[in-house]
Amino acid sequence: MITGQKSTSNALDLGWLRDFVERWEEAWNSHDPERLLALMTEDVVYEDSAWPTTMHGHAEVRPFLHSIWKAMPDLRFEFADGPFVKPGEQAAAFYWRGTGRFTGPLDPPGFAPTGKPLEFFGADFQEYRDGRVSKLRIVFDNMDVARKLGLLPAAGSRADRAGATAQRLAMRLRSLRRP
Repeated sequence: MITGQKSTSNALDLGWLRDFVERWEEAWNSHDPERLLALMTEDVVYEDSAWPTTMHGHAEVRPFLHSIWKAMPDLRFEFADGPFVKPGEQAAAFYWRGTGRFTGPLDPPGFAPTGKPLEFFGADFQEYRDGRVSKLRIVFDNMDVARKLGLLPAAGSRADRAGATAQRLAMRLRSLRRP
């Protein structure tokens, strides 16, 4: 049962959850990795569509946080909707809005800063144990973010169409090489 939870069922206490979500937002916006990690279990399983691998535990999450905050030192989040509780489980989801400016290197994969501003929307799917997040999945539209940051060409632009043409040509050439 989650610390501070008043119910004897396995359902989340909504008062606790609202307080937790507020502390979660404040921790993200503090840019203090230890403050955010304190809200996660030591063995947290953390999936973020911005990172190439699933992270396990604080030791793997910490470099991700440093990388994101180095790339966007002014990155901020605010909750947009929710939280939505998964009935009968220690799980909830919520939508958020993120803003920032890409002024530092993004590694991995090694992108140079473009200086472009960013506004994007996503969702957190969280599972809780002992009053902390034990499993986290963060999802958002990576292609939209990449376009806004200047890492991909604008949708429908000449460069976008040229990329699609090059991809089709590559697939045709690949099919000719197959037995």
